Amino acid sequence: VQLVESGGGSVQAGGSLRLSCTASGSTYSSYCLGWFRQIPGKERDGVATIDSDGNVEYADSVKGRFTISQDTAKNTLNLQMNSLKPEDTGMYYCAADPLRCSWYPVEASYWGQGTQVTVS
Repeated sequence: VQLVESGGGSVQAGGSLRLSCTASGSTYSSYCLGWFRQIPGKERDGVATIDSDGNVEYADSVKGRFTISQDTAKNTLNLQMNSLKPEDTGMYYCAADPLRCSWYPVEASYWGQGTQVTVS
């Protein structure tokens, strides 16, 4: 499975960004997809995940501001980020796993290369 993220960039606090992740390669009937964030010097943290049953989880810090969604026809995972805060800054990685989403510890079988989000 190959994952390619896009949509990162720089934005002022209060603004919005939409991240996308396009998947290619093997497909699975059950899976988990997610977005994870990493700041230099810190471990990667979960932001939002969605599984093949439609179950969604969000980090407390982004609830009500971020929305994860998927377009199965286009094999795309999206993250709509509104009301961005400086603490949302980081490298955002798309991840996929054929079994489950693991937040503690953060683990996944497949990772994208990451896209930088900077909020000032």
